[in-house]
Amino acid sequence: MHARMPLDPAQFTAAPRVLVQTPSLVVTGFSYPTGVAGLRLENARGHVVVLPWMGQIVWDAVFDGVRLTMGSLFDTPRPATEIIDTYGCLAFHSGLLRNGCPGPEDTHALHGEMPCAAMDECAIEVGGDAEGEFVRVVSTRLFVRGFGNRYLARPSVTVRPDATEFDIGMEVHNTGAAAMDLMYMCHVNFGFVPGGRIVQPAPFTPAAVAARTAIPAHVPSSPRYAALIAALARDPTPTETLDLATGYDPEQVFYLHGLGADAAGDTHLMLRRPAGDAFVMSFAPARFPHVVRRLMCNADQQVAAFALPSTCEPEGYAAERRKGNVATVAAGGVARFTVRAGYLDTCATTAREAVIGAL
Repeated sequence: MHARMPLDPAQFTAAPRVLVQTPSLVVTGFSYPTGVAGLRLENARGHVVVLPWMGQIVWDAVFDGVRLTMGSLFDTPRPATEIIDTYGCLAFHSGLLRNGCPGPEDTHALHGEMPCAAMDECAIEVGGDAEGEFVRVVSTRLFVRGFGNRYLARPSVTVRPDATEFDIGMEVHNTGAAAMDLMYMCHVNFGFVPGGRIVQPAPFTPAAVAARTAIPAHVPSSPRYAALIAALARDPTPTETLDLATGYDPEQVFYLHGLGADAAGDTHLMLRRPAGDAFVMSFAPARFPHVVRRLMCNADQQVAAFALPSTCEPEGYAAERRKGNVATVAAGGVARFTVRAGYLDTCATTAREAVIGAL
């Protein structure tokens, strides 16, 4: 049985306020000094912070005292309509009609219309399922454009007692009379870990870890950078361990292919930290046929987005349409996506690495 508590923006003030509490889970509402509302979903091991009214961005997460989130110029979220103006979060929903870096033929914003979209409604759900008790925050946005598309987006974040992994969900309901384009990426930005080792169910070969050789307009280039990309395209092995000497300024982007999956249809990847613990990702390749990796480390950004599950590559609408990577949702249809992200301690990391090795 589920209980549902609708939320109102007036509930979010500078003074934190407990909105839901169970013996093992606490949800607290608050407002950042910038005026952006936040929800803190907490269990005994740590917490996740969600921005329920702004794209349902996952701003931050900490488990067992370890912060998962990328380093950036942004100490707190800022009011924004485009993700570039508050680019310091752990995760955001990239898409949905358009996605990625706009090319010369594109008119859409970087990563589309969804990342910072104003939500119409938000609610906290408390209940149980086959995995046990949970608390979930669900936001809703109705997108309507005259002579265009009409869809209902329903992002969610689910936290469970004592769990250090949490679920990021997205449902897209096409409520229009015609089929709609769909380009969706769950953009999870873990912190860059010098000496960290990426563990994946695929070899570090040019076929399985393909370097992006086209340089987007927003990335500053140089002969040295072009030469490094060419070298990594021939042999991506140096990126298995995050060594600053490899060069991640500007960013390095790769497309992952042939990831193995378990009996349930999920693939698993991790960034194992030198201490033995890890940041982890799990998702179904059947729902996310493309996986992108973005690595960057300089004074302004320290990010190891080692697995960005997506329905397309991030080269903008026109380029992805030519590749055949733009999906569609039929009129009245629904597309559903779930990504499990988080942290594992050393013991759990060793067990997960064995699972990955067997895929």
